[in-house]
Amino acid sequence: MHLLKLNLLTFIAIFFAGTASAQNYPDKPIKLIVTSSAGASSDILARTIANQISKSMGVAVVVENRPGAGGNVAGAYVKGQPADGYTIMLASVSSHAINTSLYEKMPYDPIKDFTPIIALASNPNALVVSASSGVTSVGQLISYIRANPNGSSFSSGGSGTSQHLSAEIFQSMAKLNMLHVPYKGSPEALMSVAKGETLMMFPNIPNAISLAKSGSIRMLAVTSARRLPWLPDVPTVAENGLPGFEATAWFGLVAPSGTPAAIVDKINYESEKALHAPEVSKMLVSQGFDVMGGSRMDFRNFMIAEIEKWHKVVVSSGAKVN
Repeated sequence: MHLLKLNLLTFIAIFFAGTASAQNYPDKPIKLIVTSSAGASSDILARTIANQISKSMGVAVVVENRPGAGGNVAGAYVKGQPADGYTIMLASVSSHAINTSLYEKMPYDPIKDFTPIIALASNPNALVVSASSGVTSVGQLISYIRANPNGSSFSSGGSGTSQHLSAEIFQSMAKLNMLHVPYKGSPEALMSVAKGETLMMFPNIPNAISLAKSGSIRMLAVTSARRLPWLPDVPTVAENGLPGFEATAWFGLVAPSGTPAAIVDKINYESEKALHAPEVSKMLVSQGFDVMGGSRMDFRNFMIAEIEKWHKVVVSSGAKVN
């Protein structure tokens, strides 16, 4: 009986300590860990949301870039941080859906080791080629690669990213064989295409637009199922050479497993509010993002469905990363 009372008192003490912690949250800066390098579209999204939340919550939300292994580097780091709401992560389709099927060994479980907070936004990728290649369509690109099998390569912002897997699906559907050249971030990978060091890439559209306008790369298509309203003259990959092709990236916030529900709900509320702030909405539209939002359970269910979806894609494409 004495032990039972002791355990009950311990539970009550922990409960009220957690409640008090949640009520005082936040009282110091919050770190937002991003899986990409500075300048990537996900980094721009993270900094925009962080800035808006900082204003609303009254504390700094500091973005910290930890690129590498398609998000596994960032994920492993965040998994090991205290579950107190002061370290959160911008999860991506790579780090929290694709990688579980792509990598033989994972440093974390995207569902068990993290508490979902909110889905933020999604956006399709673009298919771009080096302007020096002379390629002007998806069909012409496929013919070019078949004619130059030993000299064709594609870059990505890292193994396991949606950029990487989009190219793997492209290879599989078109029956091609190219060399994959992974970089630590999409800006570096995109510059390799602009310089003609690699032939093609599937970058996030916002990162590709400025280089396409400068003439150093050529945007051949987008990876969405339908043409984008703000890029009506750019065809989809599906309608321009590979029927059925579709690949979309997404981003959301997660925290280490065990983060108190009251803290998670608070970040969810502030993030949802930030997504609909006029200045944030304007940025999202200009960068080609579609707002997602919703509850933490919505995001959890979405991630589970995405893991299953991309598992089928990885298996069918034969893509693997050791």
